[in-house]
Amino acid sequence: MKARERIHQSIESQIASGQLLPGDPISEDALITQFGVSRTPVREAMLQMQAEGLLTSLPRGGVVVAKMNVAQLFSMWELLAELEGMCARYACERMSKEERARLEAAHQAGAEAVRLDDEIAWQAANMAFHECLYEGARNPYLRQEILRMRIRTQAYRKHAFGAVGRLSISHRSHALIVKAILANNSAAAARAAFKHMSPDAKDLVMNLPKDLLG
Repeated sequence: MKARERIHQSIESQIASGQLLPGDPISEDALITQFGVSRTPVREAMLQMQAEGLLTSLPRGGVVVAKMNVAQLFSMWELLAELEGMCARYACERMSKEERARLEAAHQAGAEAVRLDDEIAWQAANMAFHECLYEGARNPYLRQEILRMRIRTQAYRKHAFGAVGRLSISHRSHALIVKAILANNSAAAARAAFKHMSPDAKDLVMNLPKDLLG
């Protein structure tokens, strides 16, 4: 893997995990030291991530993790919900019997995280559940676009879904998706996945820290 790709992957991973939040600075010098490279691959990686909308340059110099305003966030979240619904529909139509069993098992694995109200464990279980759908949809380009949008909205979704009882609500939404897929009802699966990923305006505005918004 080229240095530029390793640097890109590292920054992207930190954004996805919440280690880097919207507005956090990205240090060229720190990356040069960390990866033992010249300034060129660092700048190439950062320019690529700016083109992807993950980073943004400041007027007086420097680069930070990109922020979104409420209108931009709703637009992207709206599209993400549509793509997740499409993915669930494809998965319902294309999953093998074994893949359906894995989806059901992934859903059951999330129940313990919900019972303990363990947000970290839930995030892992949630991603495993959605990966079952992405794999079952048999469309790597769709998965790529969904993951790109999930990374860009991760910090915002975490706060919007941080309300009390949200884990159990999300788990019940997963149950509806599983039920529809096991019943071979692709339209119901798409509706359930779309609703699961659709933002609640009240939750979004009330729970989002203002410093995350552009």
